[in-house]
Amino acid sequence: MKYDILVLGGGFAGAYCAKALGANRSLKVGLIAERNVLVFHPMLAEVAGATLSPLDVVHPLRHFCKTADVLQGKVKRIDWAAKKVIVDGGRFTRNHAIEFDQLVLTLGSVTDLSKVPGMTEYGLPMKSAADALRIRAAIINRLEEANLVEDEEVRQRLLTFVIVGGGYTGVETAGQVLDLVQSAKRFYANLRDKKTRVVLIHSRPHLLEEIGPELGDHAQRVLERRGMEIILSSRVSEATSNRIHHGENGCIETNTIISSIGNAPNPALLDLCKQLGIEPDKGRLATEPTMRVKGHDNLWAAGDCAAVPWNNNGELKTSPPTAQLALRQGRQLGANILRALRNEELQPFTHRYLGQLATVGAHEAVAEILGFRFSGFFAWWMWRSIYLSKLPGFGRKLRVMIDWTFELFFPRDLSVVLPVQEDPMPSVHFEQGENFVEKGDPCRAILYVRTGKITGTAPGQPDITFGPGCVIGQEEMDANGCWTYNLTAAERTDAVLFRGRALDLLRAGLRIEGDPRPAP
Repeated sequence: MKYDILVLGGGFAGAYCAKALGANRSLKVGLIAERNVLVFHPMLAEVAGATLSPLDVVHPLRHFCKTADVLQGKVKRIDWAAKKVIVDGGRFTRNHAIEFDQLVLTLGSVTDLSKVPGMTEYGLPMKSAADALRIRAAIINRLEEANLVEDEEVRQRLLTFVIVGGGYTGVETAGQVLDLVQSAKRFYANLRDKKTRVVLIHSRPHLLEEIGPELGDHAQRVLERRGMEIILSSRVSEATSNRIHHGENGCIETNTIISSIGNAPNPALLDLCKQLGIEPDKGRLATEPTMRVKGHDNLWAAGDCAAVPWNNNGELKTSPPTAQLALRQGRQLGANILRALRNEELQPFTHRYLGQLATVGAHEAVAEILGFRFSGFFAWWMWRSIYLSKLPGFGRKLRVMIDWTFELFFPRDLSVVLPVQEDPMPSVHFEQGENFVEKGDPCRAILYVRTGKITGTAPGQPDITFGPGCVIGQEEMDANGCWTYNLTAAERTDAVLFRGRALDLLRAGLRIEGDPRPAP
């Protein structure tokens, strides 16, 4: 599988770049994305607040980029010397090697909550439509539990919701959580007269510092007037299942922590920088103003993962990681690649800064447009009008308009439709002769053999046998996390799979009692 131009990342920059490249139908263009949808991030908070459906804020990439081959998978590694990308296609497919002539990096960032102890286990990230849906379900489930319990201390902990981070995502999510909790209470017989707490913790002295202290302080006043607690200049230090610690001695009893922080560079991008001998600029790949990487004619980058020089009305600076700029960078990058293939002069990225908007719930917002500042209902109307016009697809626009109209006259939907979470340690059964792992498959679970026998075979290697009490795991994997043996049930076998968090613990060095081999 080989492409003239391969785009990595299905966000605004990647999707609009692939769409622009479609102007030349003679080119073979591939777009690799972890999900087959373009997520409209500015409206995610409304999904968490049960105002919009998750399907309202996503658009199928195959509809959006009709002239590109859309491939769903996770980029594991970029082999620059061989001009190929290794992609993990999913649960039932091994890694795929995809070759390219021109490579476009729009990988964005990844979520890493590990810097705060306990946040990975107990913090709910807010980055995708699935994250927003999980947050919505978590809030409603806490209300259901609080309506059931009689212990007042437990109930208060269930009715306390903490949002970490006071940027756009944090403030908009906090406003929607406050709206959802306050509007839903009247439907719970045992909660109507109970106090609910929504707490926003921010490490800086002002909310929404991207807009400026004046509008950030106005957003704070609006949220506090509506009953939200806001803690500024305080960093979260630890999270547990029942509380969150911040600042010097701050502690809040809560069972719901929503995190809008924790963005980290994509590991595949950092690995490529090492291969090329490039020092990342605060985790971003530095480019020329044309979005081509200096010294590499067939390597380009845009969006959140790229440090693109930006000429804003004569002022040259590095473009911030915002959707507004990523969208326009993607369009211009596609046009520049086509110019490069025609040996034409490339155009540097220029865009006049239009401003920023953020909602704070209850039909209020704050906005800074072309240097003018607005707040209140008018800013909220502007927010909805502008973002509705930017939403891809007429069908999505119509759905959002209908849902927004319903929200004005009807209560928010309190249905919880998420499936039950999978067991991280399920029991499995293999029949005699069943070949369930092939050499080269990515390892997504470690096996503990309870009864029976499993045989491992590989060309040029002696066979190995695993009986009751054996763990099949790290010793049977290569450096890329792929199996080095074919695994076959030599007889009827029952085993336990360790995956997810259980798999992480085993890989960290834990072992199961009874394993006759040395600990991994």
